[in-house]
Amino acid sequence: MAQSPTAPALRNNSAPAPAERRPNFLVIVADDLGWSDLGSFGGEISTPNLDAIATAGVRFTGFHTAPTCSPTRSMLLSGIDNHQAGLGSMAETLQPDQVGRPGYEGYLNDRVASIAELLHQGGYRTLMSGKWHLGLSPERGPAARGFERSYALLQGLGNHFGADQNDAWKAIDAAPTYRDNGKIVPYPKGRYSADYFTDRLIGFLEEGAKDARPFFAYLPYSTPHWPLQAPPEVIAKYKGRYDAGYERLRDTRLKRQKELGLVPADQAPHAWQDVKPWASLTPQKRALESRKMEVYAAMVDRMDQNVGRVVAALKRLGKYEDTIIIFLADNGPEGNVIDAPFQAALKPGGVAKLGIDNSLGNIGAATSYVGYGPGWAQANSSPSWLVKGYPTEGGTRVTAFAAGPHIAGGRIAKAYLNVTDVAPTLLELAGQAQPASFAGRPILPFQGHSLAPVLSGKQAEVRQPTEAVGTELFYRRALRKGDWKAVFLPASGSAYPRKSVGNGTWQLFNVAKDPSEAKDLAAIEPAKLRELVADWDNYAKDKGVVLPVAPRTEN
Repeated sequence: MAQSPTAPALRNNSAPAPAERRPNFLVIVADDLGWSDLGSFGGEISTPNLDAIATAGVRFTGFHTAPTCSPTRSMLLSGIDNHQAGLGSMAETLQPDQVGRPGYEGYLNDRVASIAELLHQGGYRTLMSGKWHLGLSPERGPAARGFERSYALLQGLGNHFGADQNDAWKAIDAAPTYRDNGKIVPYPKGRYSADYFTDRLIGFLEEGAKDARPFFAYLPYSTPHWPLQAPPEVIAKYKGRYDAGYERLRDTRLKRQKELGLVPADQAPHAWQDVKPWASLTPQKRALESRKMEVYAAMVDRMDQNVGRVVAALKRLGKYEDTIIIFLADNGPEGNVIDAPFQAALKPGGVAKLGIDNSLGNIGAATSYVGYGPGWAQANSSPSWLVKGYPTEGGTRVTAFAAGPHIAGGRIAKAYLNVTDVAPTLLELAGQAQPASFAGRPILPFQGHSLAPVLSGKQAEVRQPTEAVGTELFYRRALRKGDWKAVFLPASGSAYPRKSVGNGTWQLFNVAKDPSEAKDLAAIEPAKLRELVADWDNYAKDKGVVLPVAPRTEN
């Protein structure tokens, strides 16, 4: 098993078990899931297994992440801001002025210890199966960052049936890498990603059935991330379901969210941006778009089926009652128009050599390669503003819930929470304290807060209204402070998504009264805006945020 030069050797009995029984942890991450996709969050997709966990536990309507996947994952596993944990930007989108700067390594760096490392040091058995996206080399993979057993997709995405491992995909640097306990292995072609990731995690759980230690299991699915692909029998369940279009879907979901008490009864959605009215599309175009959403729904459905398999395995092994389950999406839904790998567009004839077939009847198969675009994405993030890649609510407010021992269930918690809160929560519930150093090196103290008081129902909030929480990615910025939020979207394009919708000025929103960020209060509350912008400047300085050197006009 590959090890970091500074990481302690993983062993089977790293600490004696305490007298009091400690909980197991299962952290499940969905990739690019929309805020309203699950039934328990207003959606129509069949998700009975996730819904059962969510409604038995506590649903969070104010849980926030980074705007995209790897920055979120760095904060999830470290409890530290992504600009200090190594993912100040995604490794794939690092700009020339960011390369080589502290916090922009493109992998989970040594200024932090992962929650797997800390829990393992404290006597937990640590397991992972799924998407890593926090480093490609052996010393930066999960086997070197605290996981005893791991099966990992190292990059940010892969063909869900493993059909991208041939020479054509390798030639454009679009073939993914998989590591099985640190060793590079081929993916079993034909197996669906959610199915296989689940198989491997269940196998790890079964291997440790007689291990007296509690476990920390990390299950980061790559579904429903593009390319949109799913087993045909699951896609068939949704045939015709979305023929009425994304406007109808948004209206239906928002109505259901109100009925569930997830949003205020008078909540209106943010206006569409860069979305063509459904009625303006040709019948052929509507058929293609409907098919994309059918496949997307099937991906969410299949992920839910696999969560059911994990729950059944835990019950069979007698571990379920002692397991805390935390579920979250890594960011908002993907709103880009995608019809091929971005690497293919950079090479002449690149797409043709891959054998991609995006015809209507083939969308969803292993040889197709599409995303579902801005219409469905904005319907799925409703009522919030925008989608993945933006620090607006649509990009960073995500589906999240928790259930299990120590958790007062049957509730909806509406406080502002952050992905950095997960690591300190797990460590506290495990009865451990964060050390000042790990493996002989100093580590940054947690910046998130333990959610234990919220989980138990003893407190509604873990942050004072005076605490400022900053966000930045692709030079897009936001600052949350109590009920207030300032947002800056550059007017020019950005590394991701390909098109910007910003006006190059700071905007101000009261998200308690206006969660859809529809009413800019910058002109009405100039003093409050100046306060939040000053807070953001302090955040950027403290975290080492790298901004463009070219002058920009900002209000």
